[in-house]
Amino acid sequence: MEIRRAKDRGHAQHGWLESYHTFSFADYYDSKFMGFSDLRVINEDRVRPGRGFGTHAHRDMEIISYVLDGQLQHRDSLGTGSIIRPGEVQRMTAGTGITHSEFNPSAAEVLHFLQIWIVPARTGLAPSYEQKVFPPDDRQGRLRLVASQDGRDGSVTIHQDVNLYASLLDDDERVRYAIPRGRSTWIHVAQGAVDLNGTRLDAGDAVSLREDGTVDIVGREWADVLVFDLSRAARS
Repeated sequence: MEIRRAKDRGHAQHGWLESYHTFSFADYYDSKFMGFSDLRVINEDRVRPGRGFGTHAHRDMEIISYVLDGQLQHRDSLGTGSIIRPGEVQRMTAGTGITHSEFNPSAAEVLHFLQIWIVPARTGLAPSYEQKVFPPDDRQGRLRLVASQDGRDGSVTIHQDVNLYASLLDDDERVRYAIPRGRSTWIHVAQGAVDLNGTRLDAGDAVSLREDGTVDIVGREWADVLVFDLSRAARS
């Protein structure tokens, strides 16, 4: 088990945007953290009221947005326009090329969200968009599948051999995760704090696991946790 502490992440402060980078991104570079398996980006962003990312382009990437607090307004070249709120997961396949914008529509509330990039299984896919709601009761005290390659159990569909689970844990609430044989795991604490096999992890901390086994994740205060099940044969 390798720990990636929140304080060691890349950090960018742009006034309207404060961002923490788990992996190398933009002006932040660390050769030890270029991604993990097919997971390429986890950016924790806080966007001031009324501000956001203007229209920009992406290509050949699976992009997941996971809102923690506030609202994220999305518009793209497919004609999609939506508001993403806590408990909702957005998946955008950039494929052959897509442009979009992301804004905080609130006049008073800060937007806090995770932007996650996953390398697709193949390039040149048709751009597409998907958004689904996963209420707190669906994630409380359990690992709820929110994204998968086949879209099973009502999850959003991503074009890669990745399963993404989300869990909400109260103090002392526990979930157990059995790492599938031959797979790798990345666990990211989005909010709150947990113990993972006896090791405390706070908000923004993460761990990587490359061996089979079982992990117990126990809430140490209210926590929002993401678990990525990834191919071991992919890039490291």
